[in-house]
Amino acid sequence: MTTVPRELLERMFKAAVEAAQPAHRIAPFLPAPPKGRTLVIGAGKASAAMAQALERHWTTPLTGLVVTRYGYAVPCERIRIVEAAHPVPDAAGLAVARRMLELVQGLGEDDLVICLVSGGGSALLPLPGEGVTLEDKQAINRALLASGAGITEMNCVRRHLSGIKGGRLAAACHPARVVNLLISDVPGDDPIDIASGPTVADPSTCADALAIVRRYGLVLPPAAQRLLESGAGETVKPGDPRLARVTTHLIASPQMALEAAAQVARAAGITPLILGDSIEGEAREVARVMAGIALQVRRHGQPLAPPCVLLSGGETTVTLRGGGRGGRNVEFLLALALALGEPAGSGPAIHALAADTDGVDGAEEVAGAFMAPHTLARARANGMRPRDSLDDNDAHSFFASLGDSLVTGPTLTNVNDFRAILIA
Repeated sequence: MTTVPRELLERMFKAAVEAAQPAHRIAPFLPAPPKGRTLVIGAGKASAAMAQALERHWTTPLTGLVVTRYGYAVPCERIRIVEAAHPVPDAAGLAVARRMLELVQGLGEDDLVICLVSGGGSALLPLPGEGVTLEDKQAINRALLASGAGITEMNCVRRHLSGIKGGRLAAACHPARVVNLLISDVPGDDPIDIASGPTVADPSTCADALAIVRRYGLVLPPAAQRLLESGAGETVKPGDPRLARVTTHLIASPQMALEAAAQVARAAGITPLILGDSIEGEAREVARVMAGIALQVRRHGQPLAPPCVLLSGGETTVTLRGGGRGGRNVEFLLALALALGEPAGSGPAIHALAADTDGVDGAEEVAGAFMAPHTLARARANGMRPRDSLDDNDAHSFFASLGDSLVTGPTLTNVNDFRAILIA
């Protein structure tokens, strides 16, 4: 292979991100203008870019309000863009959630609401359910993020403690028509898990949320516990007549991103194998499995022969036990390096990239990192202890010290994790 492995991995990541850009994905899904008003609402890391793309293609009057993460705003002329905190919500997000509910009041049958939703929207619309405070929501969010719970589990709890998620925002739009345009950042692409589903029906229950709380030993604030136990936090269910005029379109997904990366690999003479777009589990456990597959390729040419690249997406989790900077993609990558061990013999080399397509891995302004065959040897030569870094959940510091962090800045989209293991 004549291509530099790190450069090829970065090209694949950039292609994955580019494939999910709202500028390319919005126009084919836009509805016809209504007889009445057009109101645009939305939340998520990609929502401002989605709003900008919509404005460019919408020729009739519209107004709107969209909330995105700090640093992710882009200029819009008719849609107001507000920034708020992610992953732990803040007062700005609370204020915009309240304002959004106010805006959709009093709509008529001839009106149209276009809802732009992407990953991150759950934290950006932190309107609490009855009796629950913003401080309660912040504490619950921190506990969920540290618990090791999967994204589907976390969002189930969030929906039932919310005053806007779980279909509540769509119900408030009734009787207007609602068209959802979604960019998925969740395994399986279920709309109810994208930003905790503010504008789609939710089949899960308060009892389901309580089971998750018990499973992970979470201690909820008293008001949140009461909301779940009483059933007062129940969400809007399938078949609710207020959601009869809701239409949902998935405009970008992790699978699209992986397919774009696979095309880059083929053009470079590398055979791609997409292992899955919805892989979940503890990051270091997923890494051990991926290492086993990579070593089977290297040693036996199975399930395909080198040069090849193993591509995968989804959302792993990290149970925080140490005091490090976290980051599920870098934790995966460091665990992968340790599972592969030091390179032996003259077989094909193994390189890897793991990053979040939104440009933020965990709470860090770092997308992810690169791993090379001699990553561990370089670290030890610099006096670092890779195993200690993993045990302390501090892989961000580990890769930063080696100059192997991947920093992209805001990508303005979000189709979840991207992992590429190159055996060449």
